[in-house]
Amino acid sequence: MACCVCMNGDKASHLDILLDDLEAWLGILHSQRYVSEHTLAAYRRDLNKLAIFLVKQGCEEWAELDQDRLSAFIGPLLSTNSLLPTSVQRMLSAMRGFYDWLGQQSKVSVNPARAFKIKRQPRELPHVIDVDTIHALLDAPPPEGEHAIKLWTRDRAVMELFYSSGLRVSELSNAQLIDIDLSDGIITVTGKGRKTRVLPVGRKAIIAIRDWLRIRSDFLKADSGNWIFLTERGGRFSERAIQFALESQARRIGIAQHLHPHLLRHCFASHLLESSQDLRAVQELLGHASISTTQIYTHLDYQHLANVYDKAHPRAKKE
Repeated sequence: MACCVCMNGDKASHLDILLDDLEAWLGILHSQRYVSEHTLAAYRRDLNKLAIFLVKQGCEEWAELDQDRLSAFIGPLLSTNSLLPTSVQRMLSAMRGFYDWLGQQSKVSVNPARAFKIKRQPRELPHVIDVDTIHALLDAPPPEGEHAIKLWTRDRAVMELFYSSGLRVSELSNAQLIDIDLSDGIITVTGKGRKTRVLPVGRKAIIAIRDWLRIRSDFLKADSGNWIFLTERGGRFSERAIQFALESQARRIGIAQHLHPHLLRHCFASHLLESSQDLRAVQELLGHASISTTQIYTHLDYQHLANVYDKAHPRAKKE
């Protein structure tokens, strides 16, 4: 792998060896754990930086990373604000997973990232859009032109499925025809850690997906495979392509908010919790390993209730 840092022959060779291990691990994440393309790219950037740091320190193996070196690597990133604390947390998460794998390969005996902690920042609440805006998005009239209508039919089915079932973008992108049963209204997805869950698909989403499947053959090529959603060239509808499609549809109908797949997942969770008050059910539907992750939506729901209270209670209304 090419590297933008100039090094002498020995150091470049050591770096290549380290990066070979990294690529092997990333390959496993991609092929066996269905980690998203965005996450893989972030892990590659983060661990590339660590590899370069180790080589500059005179290290030849990943096993030479210890607590002191890890502090020397992470410290300047925080003190100079070159990375946000959330980005450093992601970097540490990548290191923990990578060093766990290195341990399984008998290349290290200790995972130095396991015991390394930085002060956690307060978790920002996810942004959501209200139900009326969601309806405006999903019920928008089609564009003009035969080709534009076909793309809109696909994109509307994608948006309906995101909002109906709370999928991650990687789960939707990798979903195949065999995974969805429109008669029973369910879809089976494989999420983080290769965990499989079966999700309900709502009535409006079923209608939109059936509309798409009627024209899916127009996108088919010889090597298209069995992905539910396809690009114009007949390939799998990748995460980046889904992002662009959603942004385009939002702009077309004049929605000011930045529309992205995870926003529709947030809206699914927040609106469902607001109506049901069933935190455990929302946790299961989202595929969260810990309920503490799902609890961020209770804060959103509290904000909604507080706003209602402020507007409605006789002793709370502002003069």
